[in-house]
Amino acid sequence: MAAIAIAVSFFVIIVAVAVTSGFRSAIREGVGQLTGEIRIAPRSGRQESVPMPRRLPSEDALLALPGVQGLEPAVVRAGIVKQGETVHGVLVKGMPDQVGHDGDQVGHDGLPVSIPRRLSEITGLGVGDALTIYFIGEKVRVRKFTIGTVHQDLLELDDNLLVYARLEDLQRLNGWEADQVSCLDVRVAADLPREQVERLALGMSTLLLDSGHPEEEDLLVTTASASYPQVFDWLTLLDFNVVIILVLMTLVAGFNMVSGLLVMLLRNIGTIGTLKTLGMDNGATSRLFVTIGAKAVLKGMLVGNALALLFCWIQGTWHLIPLDPANYFVSWVPVHVNVLWILGADAAAFLGILALLWLPSRVIARVDPAATVKAD
Repeated sequence: MAAIAIAVSFFVIIVAVAVTSGFRSAIREGVGQLTGEIRIAPRSGRQESVPMPRRLPSEDALLALPGVQGLEPAVVRAGIVKQGETVHGVLVKGMPDQVGHDGDQVGHDGLPVSIPRRLSEITGLGVGDALTIYFIGEKVRVRKFTIGTVHQDLLELDDNLLVYARLEDLQRLNGWEADQVSCLDVRVAADLPREQVERLALGMSTLLLDSGHPEEEDLLVTTASASYPQVFDWLTLLDFNVVIILVLMTLVAGFNMVSGLLVMLLRNIGTIGTLKTLGMDNGATSRLFVTIGAKAVLKGMLVGNALALLFCWIQGTWHLIPLDPANYFVSWVPVHVNVLWILGADAAAFLGILALLWLPSRVIARVDPAATVKAD
């Protein structure tokens, strides 16, 4: 029973770690699609009407900063989709070469776009259908696009249904030249912590201000966490909850193992007395029983890990457990197996349980060899 409790506890621990890592990866990627981990844009904040250079004089210096993997030019415009009686706001993002974050190339006939799955469900439109978008500005502009692909929207925010278009199409819509864009989205290393991303953004801002180029001094560098603070604050709270789960499950598993070891000790009082009579001291006898308990913990840990990884594979493949995106930002429970996090959680829980196992082993010091042998 103690081993079963250990397996259940480690199953909960690993699933909690995988789900937390999954939320972090999904939300970070989803927000990155909207604004990039870091965005360079005109300081006026009017990205839709104020262009900036597609290539900055300091681009090479920016790319040389540790953690920066690339600069992606983009043109963004807010629009309104009307299909029958359905009216919904969208954010249209023009990107070079490809349309859609999944990398699928959309056909070149007409004005191709890639729409999120949720917009497809709202409007009833699919691949090959026409999509009319109204762009509001000094005057209303109407463009009729052709849906080339329907992509899975990782981050479901009602005011940011993201439609991907070709960069040149939105440049023509705005009346801009080929070297003018709304912003530059900075791609950073996927494993770069939030704190380092913020420091990197500060370094980029300083570099642009000190570059001596007038066109760069009017640019503002912002991070995704600054654009969507509520999302990242929610992730911080989720991390805190996982720490609580880790501690509670370690305590539950530890106390179950302590109970099991106490039963083992009480059932083997005679054996303990005999071992002490033969010359084995208290420390060696305690280590013997703790080793037996540790083997049971290890067995339960391996079973719990195997079941947890199987669950993560099933959930990651088929998305069996849904979520309400209004509360969780995503429509299913995301999982991401971070090997280092899992090994760290296993090691912390295993060492914590072993520490608790030393408590019942103190019973051995109270065993009187003469009394137990005489009783036998």
